[in-house]
Amino acid sequence: RNRQPENMKLNHPQGQAAEDQALAYLQQQGCQLIARNWHCPHGEIDLIMLSGCLLLFIEVKYRKNNRYGGAAYSITPSKLRKLQTTAELYLQQHPHHGACRIDALLIEGNLPPQWIQNITA
Repeated sequence: RNRQPENMKLNHPQGQAAEDQALAYLQQQGCQLIARNWHCPHGEIDLIMLSGCLLLFIEVKYRKNNRYGGAAYSITPSKLRKLQTTAELYLQQHPHHGACRIDALLIEGNLPPQWIQNITA
């Protein structure tokens, strides 16, 4: 069988490097990794992390530059709905008794990561 483990995914090397960079950045901010590339029929969550009692669902976006609106521009209303539905399913399968939030970590070129909190607001 050629099945990938649940936390592994074949994706673009730059995207993988950006996700590694995002993970390292969030860990430096005191966050603890719970899951990476969590999949369900609705979609995928790049990083699920714990910050104190707060469960964070992190969408990582990388762009080489800010042409065409940059990384933030790629998080569309339909992408947000997908993230919310995916996070809800995760919570049904993995109950969490604290608060939760959907965040984005944007990486553009060689600039420092930009952590946007509560992107559903």
